[in-house]
Amino acid sequence: MIILASKSPRRKQLLIESGLEFIVKHYEVDESFPDSLKKQDVALYLSRKKAEAYTEPLHDVVLICADTIVSIENAILNKPQDFDEAYAMLKQLSGKMHEVYTGITLRRDNDYHSFYECTEVYFKELSNDEIEQYIKHFSPYDKAGGYGIQEWIGYIGVEKVVGCYYNVMGMPVARLYKELLEFHPKITKSIIFR
Repeated sequence: MIILASKSPRRKQLLIESGLEFIVKHYEVDESFPDSLKKQDVALYLSRKKAEAYTEPLHDVVLICADTIVSIENAILNKPQDFDEAYAMLKQLSGKMHEVYTGITLRRDNDYHSFYECTEVYFKELSNDEIEQYIKHFSPYDKAGGYGIQEWIGYIGVEKVVGCYYNVMGMPVARLYKELLEFHPKITKSIIFR
């Protein structure tokens, strides 16, 4: 059995579409991290922190925990708290390349395995109106960097993606599948073709 420990509807949908049979459980975890951590280390640290916080028994169960961060010019952009913060983030991303890191920790009993994926995303210059319209009509507040690539702003604003597109949505599915097979070879029994 697989447990996805995430509130993200995007991660849930990606796992459904990948054919995995799983259940979703989510719980609150403090997402603070040491300031000394850089880029991928933040995503790895937070995914591991989430995995360690799970307290139910995990016999013959694989727990999947993930965290996605956006990094630009050595700054880490988390989820925006309000309109002004979302606007400032999108202005910062406008016309530039940024990196999206997703850290994933797999856990089975007390056995942990962590890895990360990095994707480069190139935005065109976004107008003030485009940024405002996106924030008003979509939900940037639950997304690292204040945007969802699968939403309107991704269609009109993203010029190029180098690496895994699904990583930008929060789950590098092909890499996850590969790592799951190595971590728990019997995982193919959890695949259902709908």
